[in-house]
Amino acid sequence: MDLRDQLKNLFPEHEEQEFEMPEEKFVQIEPLICKFEKKGRHGKPVTLIEGFEGSDADLKIISKKIKIKLGIGGSEKDGTIIIQGDNRDKIMKMLQEMGYKVKRVGG
Repeated sequence: MDLRDQLKNLFPEHEEQEFEMPEEKFVQIEPLICKFEKKGRHGKPVTLIEGFEGSDADLKIISKKIKIKLGIGGSEKDGTIIIQGDNRDKIMKMLQEMGYKVKRVGG
């Protein structure tokens, strides 16, 4: 006799219901840092988004949304999103619409 059977014997009127644990929404504490860089990339400009504190899966989802909406390439590596070109203003606006605090670094 397992625990469920024992509980049914104790409370015969009770109907068992399905229960799902609510998911905790991730909250970013520090603002994301959005910066422009050409150094070390053979002169090719890229926009870097650093400081993400969530999981790698969430980072990939954010990166994919940005790349699809802007129609440009990029990647994510070591907690940093790398987007081709200088698109800081557009990316910052998108991240703010997603609910993240964003800080612009550099010119």
